[in-house]
Amino acid sequence: STPLSRTVLSSFMSGYGKKRGGTHQQAGHTGYPNDCPFIFDPGFEAFCENDAKRLDASKEDPWVIGNFSDNELPWSRRMLENYLNLPDTDSGHQAAAQWLQGRHHGNGDPSVITAEDRAAFLGFALDRYLSITCTALRKHAPNHLLLGPRLHETVFDLPEVFAALGRHVDIICVNYYRAWSPEKKQLEMWHRESGRPIMITEFYAKAEDSGLGNTGGAGWLVKTQRDRGAFYQNFTLGLIESKCCVGWSWHRYADNDPDDKKVDPSNRDSNKGIVSNRYEPFTELLDRMRPINQQSYGISRYFDSRKP
Repeated sequence: STPLSRTVLSSFMSGYGKKRGGTHQQAGHTGYPNDCPFIFDPGFEAFCENDAKRLDASKEDPWVIGNFSDNELPWSRRMLENYLNLPDTDSGHQAAAQWLQGRHHGNGDPSVITAEDRAAFLGFALDRYLSITCTALRKHAPNHLLLGPRLHETVFDLPEVFAALGRHVDIICVNYYRAWSPEKKQLEMWHRESGRPIMITEFYAKAEDSGLGNTGGAGWLVKTQRDRGAFYQNFTLGLIESKCCVGWSWHRYADNDPDDKKVDPSNRDSNKGIVSNRYEPFTELLDRMRPINQQSYGISRYFDSRKP
């Protein structure tokens, strides 16, 4: 049988954090002290280089689309103050203090921080993170796309994030929730600032008729599997119409298993899959996914042919 194409999630920062210590579990992703990933730790670069070696075995695999570096890191314009509020001995604090002094000609007093400083430091931190992780991925997975860190809603309106990503990655990858339709102006900004195409790497709706509690996860709650299919059609048509989205990925293949107590809180009891946790297909959902998937190129040509 023909293999399925796939992506690989390296989880450099969360992997380093678990080895280093100091991380904690949050719903859907890893948490860091003061929302400060360990970008400036002296050991992070060597960790990424060593961890990426495992990709050597698959670098010739034609079914690997590309590599993600991490999932949902806490990028925000609060990062400058967040790092400065770490202990003086922390490498992140020291890097932020040095950056601020350089920015203000030796004045490192946090009271001088401006909105422009916050945006510039966020871009600076992202550039450092991306330079380290993308260097490791280019070396050990040279034939596959650089997909970078999967983003979530905290950065949707931050142009400096997308500009920094555009300097390093091949595709901007976004986990997109809390919208019935993709926001056209957001997609346009992401594409304009980065100069890169967009891929939606998580989205879904969960249905009440699944029999699951549906208390976890960020997807919409709807009544039926038919409604999940309507959501899929509406959302993906908006992505195709945007003319800058090159693909999407429904969040999960199988539903959460309530008997699995080892997973994080967002993945315990929700109808996220296209099959149940016993691998029974949700036919009403799949019947509405199928025509979009099979006709996506024709739909794209139709939208391209329409006048602005």
